[in-house]
Amino acid sequence: MTEEKPPWVGDQVHDANADKEGVVTDVKNGTYILRPVHSYWGQTWTASDAEVLTITVSRLERIKREREV
Repeated sequence: MTEEKPPWVGDQVHDANADKEGVVTDVKNGTYILRPVHSYWGQTWTASDAEVLTITVSRLERIKREREV
């Protein structure tokens, strides 16, 4: 049995409440700050609970993919 880790900075996640993909840019007092996947600036949003976030691509996998390009 594997233990699921909560999302953290750099992880790409699906936000069930917002129904969209994003990248975690910061976590402050338990609130997750997310940005759109294909943008490094612009509109951000927050998720107040890790329970609504599902990791779709881990930070390490995102780094690996970027190095392959």
